Amino acid sequence: MTTSSSDALPAVGRSSSQIARTYYVIAGVYTLSASLIWGVNTIFLLRSGHLTLLEVFTANAIFTGSMAVFEVPTGIVADTRGRRFSFLCSVAVLLIGTLAYVGVPALGGRFVAFCVASVVLGLGYTFYSGAVEAWLVDALKASGDREPVDRVLARGQLVSSAAMLVGAVAGGLLASWSLAAPYLVRSALLLIAFVVGYVAMHDIGFDVRAFPMREVGAEMARIGRQSIRFGWNERRAQLAILAGAAPAVFLEWGYHAWQPYFLQLVGSGAIWILGWIAAAIAVAMMLGNWLVERMTQFCGKRSTLLLGAGAVYAATAIGVGVANSFALALSLYLIGMMSAGVFQPVRQAYLHQVVPSEQRATVLSLASLVSSTGSMLGQGGLGWVAARTSLATGYVVGGALTALAIPPVLAIRRLGGVADLILGKAGRYTACATLALPEGVAVSAQRDVEVVASKPIERGPQAA
Repeated sequence: MTTSSSDALPAVGRSSSQIARTYYVIAGVYTLSASLIWGVNTIFLLRSGHLTLLEVFTANAIFTGSMAVFEVPTGIVADTRGRRFSFLCSVAVLLIGTLAYVGVPALGGRFVAFCVASVVLGLGYTFYSGAVEAWLVDALKASGDREPVDRVLARGQLVSSAAMLVGAVAGGLLASWSLAAPYLVRSALLLIAFVVGYVAMHDIGFDVRAFPMREVGAEMARIGRQSIRFGWNERRAQLAILAGAAPAVFLEWGYHAWQPYFLQLVGSGAIWILGWIAAAIAVAMMLGNWLVERMTQFCGKRSTLLLGAGAVYAATAIGVGVANSFALALSLYLIGMMSAGVFQPVRQAYLHQVVPSEQRATVLSLASLVSSTGSMLGQGGLGWVAARTSLATGYVVGGALTALAIPPVLAIRRLGGVADLILGKAGRYTACATLALPEGVAVSAQRDVEVVASKPIERGPQAA
C-alpha cells in the first residue's frame, strides 16, 4: 500500500483541532448547499415540475434507491482511491445533478426526466456518505486524539444543523422570489465546497492505494468481501446497521411530507412559511446534538441514549399524524427531530467503535445502503398510503415502523462491551475511567473492562 506524496505532505504536523475544524467547515458548507432546497423541494416538484403527489414521492424513492445501488461501490472507491477523492467526486456529481434538476422544467421535461436527475443526485450523495466520517476518524486517531468521537460527530452535526438553519430560511426566501433560485445558489456553494475539500482535506492515517487498472476490480471485490465480513457478519455492526435502518424507513418520507401537510394544517399557501419551519427543524436537531455533547461528558452507555431517543422519535411521529392542529403537529415533529439529533451521532459513534479502519468507509456505505433501501421502500409505501388515505395516516404508520429500531438497540445493550461505553468523567476505579488511562495502561486493562462493561457503573455521574 502506498500513500500519494501530494496527500502525505500536508498531513505533517496537523493537530486534532485542525482536523476537526476542517471537518466542521466541510460539513457546514456541504450542508448549507444541500439545505437550500430541503424546505421547498416538494413544492418545486409539485408546482414547477407539475408532478402529482404520488409522482413526487416516487421520484424521491428513486433518488433513495439510486443511493442504495451506489453506496457500496462508492464506499469501495473511498477505501481505495481515498476519502478526499470520493468527496471531490461527490461535489462534482451533485453540481451536475442540481443543474439538471433546474433544467428539466425549463426544457419541458416531466416525471421521467426528474427521475434521471434524481439518480444523478443519488450517486453524488453516495460518494459523500461514509467517506468524510471515515476520513475524520482515521485522521483523529493518527493525530493521537483521545476525545470520544461522539462529541466531534455531534459538533459536526451541530455545525450542519446551523448551516441547515441558515439554508432553510434563505431557501424559503429565495423560493418566494423564484422556485429555481435555491437550486442555482446551491450550485455556487457546491463550487466553494469543492475548493475547500481540494485545499484542506487530505488523507491522514489512511494509505491511498493505487492499482493498475487490471487489478482494481479484484481489489474492490476483496474489500467488499471484507466489509461484509466486518459489517453485516459482525454481530455488533449488524445490530447498529439495523438500528439505523428502522428510522430511515420513515425519516425521508416524513421530511418531504411535512411541507404539504403543514401547509394544509395552517391553511396557507405561503411558501416562505416552509423556510421558517425548516429552520425550526434545524434548531431542534441542533438541540439534540447539544444534548449528545452534554451527556457524553459523563460515563454511561450508548444504548441508553439510543433507547430513549428511539422511543421518543417513534411516539412523536405517531403523534404528528394524530394531532388535529398545526401547532401541536409542529411541536411534536420538532421534538421528534431533536431525538433524531441524539440518535444519529450516537449510533454512528457505536458503529465506528466496532469497524476496522481499512473497511470503515465501505462498512459505513453498507450501513447507508441498508438505510437507503429501507428509506426507498418507506417513501414508496408511505407515499402510496398517503395518496390512498391521507398524509396524517402516513405519519401514524411511519411512526409505528420507526419503533422497530428498539429491538436491535436492546440486543446491543445485552451484548455490552467497550463499544457501548461512553468514556466521560467517572470515578477513578470505574470501567470508564480505566479506558481513559494512557494507552499502554488502558490496553493492559482491556480484559477487565470487557467483563464489567455490561454492568451498571457504580460511581460518577451517569449519561442517562
